[in-house]
Amino acid sequence: MDYALLISRHAERGGHASWSRQRLLHEALRDAIRNGDLAPGFRLLASRALAAELGWARNTVIYAYEQLASEGWVSAGQRGTVVLARPLAAGLRSSKSREVGVATVIRSTQPPEASVGRPLSLSQRTASLACLPVASDLAAGFAPGVPALDAFPLALWQRLMARAWRSLAGRQLNYGPPAGEAALRQAIAAHLRASRALRCSAEQVFITDGTQASLDLCGRAFADAGDRVWIESPGYGGALTAFRGAQLRPVGIAVDAQGLAPRPQDWRQQRPKLIYVTPSHQYPSGAVMGLERRLALIAQARQTGALIIEDDYDSEFRYDGPPLAAMQGLGPDLKPEVLRKLEFGGSEVETISDTPVIYLGTFSKTLFPGLRIAFMVVPAPLVSPLHKLLARSAPRGRAADQLALAEFLSEGHFGLHLRRMRRLYRERRDALVQALQAQLGDVATVQGASAGMHLALCFRPELGLDDQAMSAQALQQGIVAPALSQHLTGRRGGGWSGLMLGYAQVPQAQIEPLVRRLALLLRTALRRVS
Repeated sequence: MDYALLISRHAERGGHASWSRQRLLHEALRDAIRNGDLAPGFRLLASRALAAELGWARNTVIYAYEQLASEGWVSAGQRGTVVLARPLAAGLRSSKSREVGVATVIRSTQPPEASVGRPLSLSQRTASLACLPVASDLAAGFAPGVPALDAFPLALWQRLMARAWRSLAGRQLNYGPPAGEAALRQAIAAHLRASRALRCSAEQVFITDGTQASLDLCGRAFADAGDRVWIESPGYGGALTAFRGAQLRPVGIAVDAQGLAPRPQDWRQQRPKLIYVTPSHQYPSGAVMGLERRLALIAQARQTGALIIEDDYDSEFRYDGPPLAAMQGLGPDLKPEVLRKLEFGGSEVETISDTPVIYLGTFSKTLFPGLRIAFMVVPAPLVSPLHKLLARSAPRGRAADQLALAEFLSEGHFGLHLRRMRRLYRERRDALVQALQAQLGDVATVQGASAGMHLALCFRPELGLDDQAMSAQALQQGIVAPALSQHLTGRRGGGWSGLMLGYAQVPQAQIEPLVRRLALLLRTALRRVS
């Protein structure tokens, strides 16, 4: 805190420049405490140090501190002079308040005249986003997208972080490479080639601060204001937020049992520049896009010049059936004379896919959300221009986090953690499905339970249940269960009514009691409807 600035402002504001230094210091500190500028527990500068800073006699400071202590504003002890908590009524007992009364204090809380007029607000293009569901950081209920944080190998991670910090050179405390640390990009590329059948080199991998940051970058870098972007309906609200923020025109495309289902007239009448999809586990319905539709979407995108944004947010967790390759690796090879190989940092050389797909991945679901590390894999022709853009606009850092994560991947800890989480999440998925079928089998059907960290509880349409009302009532009882219909974009995609139920973070013993409470809510609502 700048004590000289505090004192000068108080003197100018109150017209008390002629006061003694002792009184001026006392009044300035007392008003700062009363107004909350100095919070309870704040330790004032030692009297000798403050006197030296102000160029005053030490006794002047001591007497001001003693007066504050006698009035109960501060306490003096071994910790020094510490601000005490004061109730509002006590804060009004200043000499000026006694003269003018409480009304002065009340008026002081009103906004100044300069603020009268047009109120401050968000832009019009973001105003409609206020009604969208937000990504919950709650660990209670059935909050989707939250991993089993208590099962994360924290001690191992702490060791890797400590090792990463010890290995850093001074130059690595500066801004990092625009695309992220080379070691992490290489480890991610190797993992994706082995586990998701991507065809990519480390050069195509760009590290971001999360999927939302990736989406924001896609909206700004790969489309212009006014361009159309197709979004699944129902779909991920974060994508809608990013694309509207980039001044694009979102078009809701209906989702069916296999995910995004564009009609022929959509391609003719609303040709997109970007197509956002979650094909491995559609958000929020859980639908899985079949191979035939994936290939058709890639073919149409190539023909129309569109870019597909494949958000593979929780594809690492698949429980039923064989693993599905990512769309990024599905396209046919380029002609032999056009094939080129990219070599990066001495890593192995890989053939590059020409599929028009930007692949998004994140470690928020597989590890923990607070890590804030995600990645993009972009088509080879976009590597150089995107790198130049980021070099000018997005300097990176957090080298230690990235190096620790690179070691976590390359030493096999990531694969081991995924196997453990698959077993754990499968057990919790099975318990949830069994409880839902037993308690609500006549009210709703379970969809999207073959993969991921959440499933969709779809209400039977003939029952007329309002999923948004049910979601609000569940939240009042501590159960986080977003409504499916709240994820719709535009008029397309109607017919989805139900709840998203995340199970990854819910202990198995809590699942059946939570479902019973949810069933009671739904059956109570059904009785009112009938």
